[in-house]
Amino acid sequence: MDKFLEMKVFSAVVEAGSFTGATQVLDMSKAAVSRYVSELEERLGVRLLHRTTRKLSPTTEGEIFYARCRELLVNLDEAEAEITSRTGQAAGLLKVSVPVTFGLMHLAPLWPVFLARHPKLSLDITLSDRVVDLVEDGFDMAVRIGQLPTSSLISRKLAATRMVLCASPAYLQRRGRPAQPNDLLQHDVISYSLFSSGENWSFTGPAGEVTVKVVPRIRTNSGDTCRAAALQGQGLILQPTFIVGPDLANGLLAETMLGYHSLELGIYVVYPSRKFVSPKVRLLIDFLVEAFAQPVWKSATHPVIVPDIETVLR
Repeated sequence: MDKFLEMKVFSAVVEAGSFTGATQVLDMSKAAVSRYVSELEERLGVRLLHRTTRKLSPTTEGEIFYARCRELLVNLDEAEAEITSRTGQAAGLLKVSVPVTFGLMHLAPLWPVFLARHPKLSLDITLSDRVVDLVEDGFDMAVRIGQLPTSSLISRKLAATRMVLCASPAYLQRRGRPAQPNDLLQHDVISYSLFSSGENWSFTGPAGEVTVKVVPRIRTNSGDTCRAAALQGQGLILQPTFIVGPDLANGLLAETMLGYHSLELGIYVVYPSRKFVSPKVRLLIDFLVEAFAQPVWKSATHPVIVPDIETVLR
């Protein structure tokens, strides 16, 4: 019996929480997966899994064995990758987590280009605005947007994006333009619920930083929904230029409160801190760095000035 295959099967069962879930990862039958685990337990003389009708979970001994299995399997992958790198070839699966809107708008068009360059690689892309645990969830890398906290992860900056307060010209002509942050209390606001600061919007102006607690007319966890509502004249949004840049450039949205600016956020690729970075991960990092050397939204965000309604009527 291949001990490494036993460990791989057992680890997949623990991570999936079921034999059925592991079959999808391993491309094995449920009977084969169950047999591998049973034979492993018999060989070790210990029960590794609690089996219930709903879910499998590791025993205390199973947790200890799983941790060592993951360590050995990672070391095996890195050893194979190091040897493979000497041939100049990269092969295998890359599992990547990316934010939803950024992933759809700016990353989805890049994946076919990357795969065309590296035909022996394949991609497993998960779109989620949840901050995943790369090691625990088995991701090779992730793209994250924001101000990164201190962690054991290694990061490389791809680009920057600034937060822009904007609305449709029709809304601004109907309701007027806010001149300073406290004016937002008199406006309809469309708020992104996943902001770390919640409804506390901060701006830096002539007198320094000002924070105002907005009262949303619409609150959503989707930047796309914020943009769509703003385009329909529903209110003001505070969104990054990678989302609203094209709308600002073509006049569908207009930046307002120009005497103040909000945060600039970094767009990073992050990956686990390991002594050896596999060639496939390095290739994808270098590809993304190259792709975002000149972000498309950077040249598409000149503000459109919309006059006050009183000026229009004169």
